Amino acid sequence: MSHAISDQPADDPEGQWDTWRAERHQALTSPTGNLALVETRWFPAGEHPDAEKARAGRPDTVTVTTLQRTDLVTGEPEHGLRFWDADSPAIRHFDRVDAFAYDPAWVLHATYTPVPGARSVPFEHIRDNGGTRDLVVPGDITLTVDGRDYTLSAFDDDGTLLLVFGDPTNGHTTYGAGRFLFVRRTDDDHRVLLDFNRAFVPPCGFSDQYNCPMPPRQNRFHLPVEAGEKLPVFRDGFAAEH
Repeated sequence: MSHAISDQPADDPEGQWDTWRAERHQALTSPTGNLALVETRWFPAGEHPDAEKARAGRPDTVTVTTLQRTDLVTGEPEHGLRFWDADSPAIRHFDRVDAFAYDPAWVLHATYTPVPGARSVPFEHIRDNGGTRDLVVPGDITLTVDGRDYTLSAFDDDGTLLLVFGDPTNGHTTYGAGRFLFVRRTDDDHRVLLDFNRAFVPPCGFSDQYNCPMPPRQNRFHLPVEAGEKLPVFRDGFAAEH
């Protein structure tokens, strides 16, 4: 887990949040940002697609990258290609991501307890028709919110813990399939920070070519989490299809 921070409050947390919001906008609209993904193409087992060959003859705005996943039926690796377009319709029509106002009450400290071994937890994914994929959850995050105790499962995302959570705002003021939040370390190895002001719309909220994990039951809060990002806003009636 990375992103170590001090356990003391920042001098200007709201200013840092404003900076995060600006950086987030820049990342979303970058040539390989969430809004740029126009196609994810999977190939039959045993095929290894060539990104350079797939890129040939396409506009200069297009980038092609490779990716891999596990077939839910056979357990065998599948290889695929992702096509990104820096001039995608979603980028051209994108205006902003609406968000709740910064609220220091939603900066919560929690206890982190590592577990031995490589524990995996099944997560349902938005494009898997009810199927689940096992993700490594290296520890438990415990906290009390509004008088209720929670034990949350955040999975390992390239060395950082990523929390996929749901709450009653989903499908109303926030993205229907839940939101994401990076868990931040403190100076104490057993304490982590959950700054829900930095909760964000998952990639599948910007392109239907992503297959995002959905919040498991233990990651669903009973009260509205009115902090962080709400929904993307597009101009001229454009809507990302999901």
